[in-house]
Amino acid sequence: MKSSNLLSRGILIVGLLALAVWFFTPLEKKIKLGLDLQGGMHLVLQVQTDDALRAESDSDMQRLVSDAKDKGITISPTRTSPTSFEISGLSPENKDALGAITRANLPIWDVAESGDKVTYTVKTTEAAKIRDLAVTQAVQTIRNRVDEFGVAEPVITPASGYRVVVQLPGVDDPERIRRLIKNTAFLEFRLVRGGPAPTPEALAQAAPVTPNTEVIPGDIRDDVTGSVTGKQYYLVDKARVITGRDLKTARPGQGKLGEPVVNFGLTAEGSRLFGDATGANIGTGLAIILDGKVVSAPRINAKITDSGVIEGGFTQQEVDDLTTTLRSGSLPAGLTYLEERTVGPSLGRDSIRQGLLAGVIGTSAIVLAMLIIYTLSGVAAIVALGLNVVLLFGGLGMFHSTLTLPGIAGIILTIGMAVDANVLIFERIREELKAGRTVRSAVDLGFERALSAIVDANVTTLISALFLFQFGTGPVRGFAVTLSIGLLASVFTAVFVSRWLFDLALHNRRVEKLSI
Repeated sequence: MKSSNLLSRGILIVGLLALAVWFFTPLEKKIKLGLDLQGGMHLVLQVQTDDALRAESDSDMQRLVSDAKDKGITISPTRTSPTSFEISGLSPENKDALGAITRANLPIWDVAESGDKVTYTVKTTEAAKIRDLAVTQAVQTIRNRVDEFGVAEPVITPASGYRVVVQLPGVDDPERIRRLIKNTAFLEFRLVRGGPAPTPEALAQAAPVTPNTEVIPGDIRDDVTGSVTGKQYYLVDKARVITGRDLKTARPGQGKLGEPVVNFGLTAEGSRLFGDATGANIGTGLAIILDGKVVSAPRINAKITDSGVIEGGFTQQEVDDLTTTLRSGSLPAGLTYLEERTVGPSLGRDSIRQGLLAGVIGTSAIVLAMLIIYTLSGVAAIVALGLNVVLLFGGLGMFHSTLTLPGIAGIILTIGMAVDANVLIFERIREELKAGRTVRSAVDLGFERALSAIVDANVTTLISALFLFQFGTGPVRGFAVTLSIGLLASVFTAVFVSRWLFDLALHNRRVEKLSI
């Protein structure tokens, strides 16, 4: 073995060791603790995907009305469910014209005719796509809001049943986070057909409810303090003029009297829809509905296209939070809270203490066993084991991973598997020595013949860990991360570092007997 080769390998090992230490120090800044170790919030949210379907169908209904009007046909669609609506009183010629419009511009709809009535229903496959997209958009929107708030290493993942799991470790202001996420900012603009009235009954006497309208409540606020003093009710169209998805910008501003308001701008398509609706309904009220409540209902005095103002007696803090939620993306559907709990840090401290104790006991037992069974050769395994742990933490720091309780279990498991690789090598060396090989030959053949078994064992485990990372959530992914990094580190230390230590011990020496 040439001295230059031995030196270069030693420099590589020391360099990797120094790099790993640099990546994970200072430990508290480079490696974040998960929800189960430092406490925080755990939420399970149900995405109301019917809202997304209604928004999609509202848009297509308005487009159908507009396209039909261009051909001289006046229609008045009536919604029958989130995924369907119907049009009555059509002549055969008008049905043919609507059919041509549908085939050209509304490909996601199935059409069924019955007499003078045509029923439109969203195709089953398209409805499933819209629901799945609503969940995906909800996950991204919530992540954007949480990122703007500054929560480190949040876990926000979709779950079965159109749900979203949110884990926010280390949250020091849970109440504001709760408000920020609960303020789903499902924004709608609808035309007012009646109200305000103090009760739904009084509203029904003045403006009866029709199949195309519904009653929406709103808060009455004190002009001075902004506090809620009562409720009032509006009769509004079921069809939405625009929704939060049509917003392009949102920023805090001041109203005519200096009160906090939200100024917004619209996309090109939103501007067209808003302009058509306001231009055709001058003198009518326009309800601004946020999360199922009317926050204001100003009178339309002129055609409005690309911008507007949301007023509602807000405080400055409410305007700031509303702007944050709108700017980070309006949710495509409302959310219902299925589970909400705050996890205290005391359990995390106990878990860390117990995990460290388990790691120290396990490592001590391994060190003792290696020294007893393999005597001085066991020292090489112990050194490789120590380097393996350093590389593992370096990998966690490099990827800014979150350490969870299962992640600690993954570290302890990695320690055991790292020693397992050394055991395979040492047993191979023993076999070669018993077969009469020289020490140098036995070491060379021991490492060479154990390599395939080490690689096979670790590759299969690594594949399992990658599947856990891909399909797992939260702590399960933490376990997969530490296990994956640990496996790669253990192969390197067992095959490369241990071999270097043996070569260093045997360099320029004639050794007749190996302590193993």
